[in-house]
Amino acid sequence: MGKNRDLIQILVLILIGMFIPFLGSLFITLGLDFTSSNDLLKVVSAFGYFLLIFAVELLVVYLYFRITNTIANKKLSKNRK
Repeated sequence: MGKNRDLIQILVLILIGMFIPFLGSLFITLGLDFTSSNDLLKVVSAFGYFLLIFAVELLVVYLYFRITNTIANKKLSKNRK
């Protein structure tokens, strides 16, 4: 269980590390106001979309490696016999 907890902590740190530059670049590029709740909502929704697209990308990469690993294991077990 400790290994999963460490992985979750690392992923949370990565998300925070991704959010800070993303937040700064949105405020600088779009000229958004830090104190406006409407502007903050725009930033949060943009980051949410970013995370959603990133999650889909990670899922595709995970499936690719999972499928290629399965195929490679079948070939290796076939060659061992």
